[in-house]
Amino acid sequence: MHKSATPNTDDRPDTDRAQRTGGGGETPPPPASPRRRRRGIGWSGRLEIAVLAGPALIFFVGFVIFPVIMAAYYGFFNWHGYGPAVDFVGLKNYITILTDPDFQEALSHNGFIMVMSLVLQGPVALLLALLLNRKMRGQSLIRVLIFVPYVIAEVVVGTGFSLMLATNGALNGLLENMGLDQLTRDWLADPSIAIWTLMAILTWKYVGFAVILFLAGLQGIPDELYEAAAIDGASYWQIQWRITIPLLGPTLRIWAFLSIIGALQLFDLVYIIWGQYVAPVAGTSTMATYMVSNGRNAGNFGYGNAVAVVIFLISLVVALIYQRFVLRRDTAGALTERTDR
Repeated sequence: MHKSATPNTDDRPDTDRAQRTGGGGETPPPPASPRRRRRGIGWSGRLEIAVLAGPALIFFVGFVIFPVIMAAYYGFFNWHGYGPAVDFVGLKNYITILTDPDFQEALSHNGFIMVMSLVLQGPVALLLALLLNRKMRGQSLIRVLIFVPYVIAEVVVGTGFSLMLATNGALNGLLENMGLDQLTRDWLADPSIAIWTLMAILTWKYVGFAVILFLAGLQGIPDELYEAAAIDGASYWQIQWRITIPLLGPTLRIWAFLSIIGALQLFDLVYIIWGQYVAPVAGTSTMATYMVSNGRNAGNFGYGNAVAVVIFLISLVVALIYQRFVLRRDTAGALTERTDR
């Protein structure tokens, strides 16, 4: 009798395993992804970069890097501005600068101006920008009038205010004619109010630039956001606090950076209004006026170069710190990685 054989499951080929292993006993490695070949810029690209960036690089090196290097070099000498620098004094000039009470006072004035410029000009400019961003009659004329002080030359502004704020100037004369003799002051020579006089002049001069900058930033905020917030019942000031100011953040940070660097390098208005001798007495001296007074006017150009290097290093450190902790959020999204194809 024929006995039918029962199929043995152990002897059946494992089709699933064969499909997975391709008929072999081991799983083959996944196919290697093709390596991307890096392609260089090429001579044509390098030539294009050299033609476009070369002139700017030459001017930058010639008018920025080279003067800084030469200033650092002459700062190690007791040099009077002519002939070769042979009287090497090492770090003496730099030590004198950092230990001089007059320079420390000038540095404190720069710090005060830097902080008060942000405190005074920022809110005033923001309120004016919000006002001028709304439709109103004479909007263009008001914008021009606010921006005009910024484009007036510092010499004109300094000369005008030095005449108006003198002891027998127009401001005190106006107060006397109005019967307000008790309000007359020596606005420029009184150490208790001279620095505030300077802040008022700086605010009048530079607030227009901040207003124009903020208005440009406001144009980039979509109107749909304001409409949606108004539908949700938000008040005007809630909309400004929750929508306008956060979206205006990059513009505010850029303006603050420019204001800080300008405050650290302030020279022209102080030197024109108060002069080289009155500024230290009135309490309005800055690092730049200290450099001119103790360097060029004193005939010690080596010391003046050393002061210039110190101002440059202070400004550089402040700029790097601001870039690292404040502007990083704005520049991070602007940088893109190159993809080679």
